Amino acid sequence: MSQYADEALKKCRGRPKTFDRDAALDKALTLFWTHGYEGTSLSDLVAATGAKAPTLYAEFVNKEGLFRAAMERYIERFSAYRNAALQDESKSVAEAIEGWFRATAACFTDCETPSGCFFICTSTALSSSSGEIARMLRQQHDAQQQTLMDFLTARQQRGDIAAQTDITSLARYLACLLQGMSVRAREGAPQADLDNIVDTLMAMWPVLTGQCQKKQIF
Repeated sequence: MSQYADEALKKCRGRPKTFDRDAALDKALTLFWTHGYEGTSLSDLVAATGAKAPTLYAEFVNKEGLFRAAMERYIERFSAYRNAALQDESKSVAEAIEGWFRATAACFTDCETPSGCFFICTSTALSSSSGEIARMLRQQHDAQQQTLMDFLTARQQRGDIAAQTDITSLARYLACLLQGMSVRAREGAPQADLDNIVDTLMAMWPVLTGQCQKKQIF
């Protein structure tokens, strides 16, 4: 081995590993999603990410900062994918809602990730000392309902939903259905069970949106 090659090898051996932020966030996301905020310790995060505690603190400030970043990672990877179904203007309102719920069923039961919705799963069993975390998660619950509300309002203005339909109540109902699907998935229900729930929703859709002569629910 030449002198230059030997010196280069020594430099590589002494060079610290580069911190992979995305990989660390994916691992932290899985931990929080599985065990919740309070059920995940800093030592768990250090072991899972392979980063030392000072590195995590330098990047995220504290455990709460890491949780916030993991939550944003979930939105980027999963929520945005599901919401794409609502943004397709070529789909009818029924097709868009069905696509959103089918994507949700697939996400909640994906064997590559923990079951259920990250926001719903991590909002359970929070103590009073985790008030800021509870506030962040409550904002995300509200945001999910608002996404549905905005979509339904826009489609009602286009005439796709009867003018007399109570959009606020309908969005609230769909958000509750979403939470129920998350709980069922967390309990071990397969995708087929959640898809059956979506089947029932779509069978009810003409009534829910005032597109038939039956008595409206909303």
